[in-house]
Amino acid sequence: METDPTRMCALLVGLSAVRVMGVGDWPRWLRITIETTTARPNCPACGTSAHGHGRREVTLVDLPAFGRPTRLVWSKRRWRCLSCCRSWTETDPMIGSSRCALTSRAGRWVTVQVGQHGRSVADVAVELGCDWHTVMDAVTLWGRALIDDPNRFGPVDAVGLDETLCVRVGRYRTQVWSTQIVDVRRGQLLDVIAGRRSGPACAWFAARPDGWCERVRWATLDLSAAYRTVFDTMLPHAVQVADPYHVVALANRAVDETRRRVQNETAGHRGRKADPLYRIRRRLVTGSERLTDAGHERLLELLADGHPDLHVFAAWTAKELVRRIYTEPNATTARAWIDRIVQDFAERWMPDEVRRLGRTLRVWTDQIVAWHDAHVSNGPTEAINNLVKRVKRVAFGFRRFDNYRTRALLYAGKPNWTLLDMITPP
Repeated sequence: METDPTRMCALLVGLSAVRVMGVGDWPRWLRITIETTTARPNCPACGTSAHGHGRREVTLVDLPAFGRPTRLVWSKRRWRCLSCCRSWTETDPMIGSSRCALTSRAGRWVTVQVGQHGRSVADVAVELGCDWHTVMDAVTLWGRALIDDPNRFGPVDAVGLDETLCVRVGRYRTQVWSTQIVDVRRGQLLDVIAGRRSGPACAWFAARPDGWCERVRWATLDLSAAYRTVFDTMLPHAVQVADPYHVVALANRAVDETRRRVQNETAGHRGRKADPLYRIRRRLVTGSERLTDAGHERLLELLADGHPDLHVFAAWTAKELVRRIYTEPNATTARAWIDRIVQDFAERWMPDEVRRLGRTLRVWTDQIVAWHDAHVSNGPTEAINNLVKRVKRVAFGFRRFDNYRTRALLYAGKPNWTLLDMITPP
């Protein structure tokens, strides 16, 4: 049976080749003083046996012990070579890194808590009894190695681009956006780029290894001209696929804009509860197959009461015709259907909103039709955006893009967490 109390303390500390010199009960935390038990080293320059040159205490934040914040005080030995007059301080990556105020095990733990489990940095800092910057510095130090792992993602068959609001800055709350690059087959966040212009995204694809871009077969996007430029420039061989949700949403927007315009022209004010067009605002953007017979009849009655010229009815019919694109059995019939409705939408009696919708469909016909062959969409990209927004909500916003990118990739980038125990930061 173990009788040495210091040995028992060393076992509780859980570090090899360490002797506990003392344990103090301080008001704010538990203070544990340790020293290493390694042999006397040789000079790294000349190989001569080193001599002791005093000690220097370094305080590190450690994992809580017995429900209390803990400080590990490492009494570092300083060594000196009498031959070449070189002096140095001992290091042990198992205890702590010179670039981090946390012990190595505490640094790994906070990286998992913040990165993998999505906890707030402030919450973890309170549990450890330290400040926000101490935890975030550790997450950056240990998480960067996981993010930059060259094996984090390999060849990608289908890639998607989408933007999300990163932060609002300045007096006028200027919007700062970020672009997410996603593997839509695996639902993995590949990287986060500042801004939503084509230049940074093109630079990211240009930095991929040789042959990586050539393996991308499908490229999904949300009818963004900037992202279309990225794919045209960097992935010219990939088939671009317009996201079905955004195509239908564009048709729904045309219906809503027509309804609002007609409402102002006929009534002279915005929609009110008793106005016929306002009462059917939700039914107008609901799929016709989801309406009951009574609901369909009520829709037609209120459309006739709200605007006898049938502009809103024409927009609603155009929306249903656009939705029919995705019920066509193959790309050939879908293309023929788009060509037909684009001609109909261009009629002079059609509302301006419908004619504009037809012009958009004509420009994006190839991308819309490609869905029938690829059957991939930007849905996984939108799901990744939700994960990124969750990180932003937990953090109550970000002020530095690097922190935003690090935490987003740790949470949604699917790093290999088994590598964390093998990482040795400088």
